[in-house]
Amino acid sequence: QVQPAESGGRAVQAGDSLRLSCVASRGSFNVYSVGWFRQAPGKEREYVAAISVSGDDTDYADSVKGRFAISRDDAKKAAYLQMNRLRPEDTAIYYCAAAPTYSTSFASLYGYWGQGTQVTVSS
Repeated sequence: QVQPAESGGRAVQAGDSLRLSCVASRGSFNVYSVGWFRQAPGKEREYVAAISVSGDDTDYADSVKGRFAISRDDAKKAAYLQMNRLRPEDTAIYYCAAAPTYSTSFASLYGYWGQGTQVTVSS
């Protein structure tokens, strides 16, 4: 089992960059794919990005493609979400999740979730 724990969220201005971290506070990610999801106030949770167990495959929601980059460092038991050219519509709580297979946007396949970290982008 693995327990993700997110950090790095804060208030920024539109156009800024931010890197979120997801650390395995228990266990490790080395046999799990990792996904990032987000939930804005009053909205459904939405998929952001995912990375395969090997790190060779990545996937992004259309809304963040070209601006966000997901990566992983199994030696540090961590995964990251680099967010560039942030927009006010990126404001949300960002969640990291782990799945035993490369699950991309299928949230139901992620069995382990963190508590989330708040990202606020002002215009």
